[in-house]
Amino acid sequence: MLPLAQSLPVPRDLELPLPLPEWTLAVMLVLSFLLHILFVNLTVGSSILTMIYEFLGWRRNELKFDLLAHRITKTITVNKSAAVVLGIGPLLCINLLYTIQFYTANTLTGHAWVLIVPMVIAAFLLAYLHKYSWDRWSRGGWKIAHLGVGFMSMLLFLLIPFIFLSNVNLMLFPEKWAEVRGFFSSLMVGNVFPRYFHFLCASLAISGLFFAGWFGRKSFPLAKLAGFTHPELRRVGYKIAFRVTAAQFIFGPLLLLTLPKAGLSTPLYTVVLAGAGVGLVVLLMLRREIAAPDESIGRAYVAICVTFTVIVLAMGTGRHLYRETALALHKDLVRQRTVEYAAHLADFNEKLASGQIVMPVTGERVFQNCASCHARDKVLVGPSLIEIAAIYKGNPEGIVRWATAPGKKRAGSQQMPSFAILGPEKLQMVAKYMLEAGAKDSPAKP
Repeated sequence: MLPLAQSLPVPRDLELPLPLPEWTLAVMLVLSFLLHILFVNLTVGSSILTMIYEFLGWRRNELKFDLLAHRITKTITVNKSAAVVLGIGPLLCINLLYTIQFYTANTLTGHAWVLIVPMVIAAFLLAYLHKYSWDRWSRGGWKIAHLGVGFMSMLLFLLIPFIFLSNVNLMLFPEKWAEVRGFFSSLMVGNVFPRYFHFLCASLAISGLFFAGWFGRKSFPLAKLAGFTHPELRRVGYKIAFRVTAAQFIFGPLLLLTLPKAGLSTPLYTVVLAGAGVGLVVLLMLRREIAAPDESIGRAYVAICVTFTVIVLAMGTGRHLYRETALALHKDLVRQRTVEYAAHLADFNEKLASGQIVMPVTGERVFQNCASCHARDKVLVGPSLIEIAAIYKGNPEGIVRWATAPGKKRAGSQQMPSFAILGPEKLQMVAKYMLEAGAKDSPAKP
């Protein structure tokens, strides 16, 4: 434990009170994240299914698959909007509960994290173009272009959560931060890829279940999906959900077995295994529904959705348990560092006030009063130090006189305020520093 603690980067935290008790924020984080990820799953799963069915309709020349793809793509723009809005809550909660860890991961993933916003905008615009150009492009010479637009939109919808997942994964392992050199090296931390495959399976399973209810309901107008019946549409959605949920019994154990030991705990195993047990129940329920006759298929839909919700809650709780366990040591060390810093700062200020510590006064230190307006080699508000050194070469007293009672020489620039309050001794020190720093053969000063 001690060698690990010594190797961790442990900054001090900001001593600001939380707006709510920590346990309340934790519950809000889990629930708001699950609601957000539901619509992310629907957006990603829908974009994949849209491309599959549009491609099948094109290759097989079957209109019903093209119509189904068109109806699915109409849901993407709605779900993505809900996903963005509902993402604000968990983002705020994670910022409050894991400020140090989350912002460090943001910084380490670098350009990829910054590019999320333009990628989201591009994905949205492409999704709208794909939807609204369907009738004009999808059945003529523009079909390949239409497929290309949908494919690019799908790729962006796949990439955006991958970056988010990589970032959230990286924040769990502070001991690896020193090894990370940007986004691609962050992919080697933890188990990013098994987590992502698990996410993709969940997206397709939830999308299939949603379509079984949405398109399979009796009130859905079949005229919009010629070639399908309500039971057939429900069965298509059920089959997608069944097959992908079955695949989760491969990706789920792979995810669990590849999790770094830092966050493993008995409560985590208990919650995850309980969720897997409920998953078996869902598989049996889906299998019965798929085999049910047309007149009775769909009767267990609500029960399946409720059971699925139990699985989702179990997985969300397990994710939080792992995060808390993985970051427990680092959070404790950050709290200790924050307390130590506060005590050290209070002691320093007390000694400084009593005269036990004397801060040396130098020209460079006094110049900080001037640095917001004067840089060495460029014009900020006032002239650069290079220009000042050329004007007052060998004449620091001239700078002192000007700083004591400045005038206005340059049109379009602000008049410099008087710095007479610093006194002649300090002004003399800063004048000499400015001449030295502004000399052309002088190295740049920060």
